Amino acid sequence: MVYDFFKRLLDTILSIVLIIIFLPVIIIAAIAIKLDSLGPIFADTPQRVGRYGRLFRMYKFRSMVQNAHEILLNDPEFKKLHEEYKKGGYKLKEDPRITNIGRIIRKYSIDEIPQFINVLRGEMSIVGPRAYYPDELRDQQKEYPSTRESVKIVLSVKPGITGVWQVTGRSEINFDKRIQLDASYASKRSILYDLWIIIQTPFAMLSGKGAM
Repeated sequence: MVYDFFKRLLDTILSIVLIIIFLPVIIIAAIAIKLDSLGPIFADTPQRVGRYGRLFRMYKFRSMVQNAHEILLNDPEFKKLHEEYKKGGYKLKEDPRITNIGRIIRKYSIDEIPQFINVLRGEMSIVGPRAYYPDELRDQQKEYPSTRESVKIVLSVKPGITGVWQVTGRSEINFDKRIQLDASYASKRSILYDLWIIIQTPFAMLSGKGAM
């Protein structure tokens, strides 16, 4: 498909260029993360669901304490937070696991920069739907049964670093509305549409409205 060829070409060129441009930010962020808290530079997060349901490891700068996901799932002190996490569409407004540096890099989406590695590996695209967790898709489809067809459409394309709901500042909407936006993108995607989203992304990052 012509679109897929040019999208892959655009993904590869942009990823290489942006990694070079963001290199000073990458170095500063890595040093700040190591100085701020114990743990690795990259987040040790569960695998995400990619195109056709294939699982992959998403690279992100660590913005939380070490083993944050395991703590949320297994620590009795975080039981209420875990329930809030599931009810809130797998997002938390106030998360005590986030480090001081983590709050800054998340606000401006700096933690997302390592995902260019995923793009170069062919697991993600610059533009695409959100990369969902397996349990997130399973649980949310139970809560919103009407979204099952939209999920199938979303999984027919690669997930993206940025997308429609990020640049429109709608990251706080519920799963059913979010998956509809992602499915809408997957159905009408084009190079021009991708370029529009890419152009909007820096403004979303600077304003903090595109933060995940």
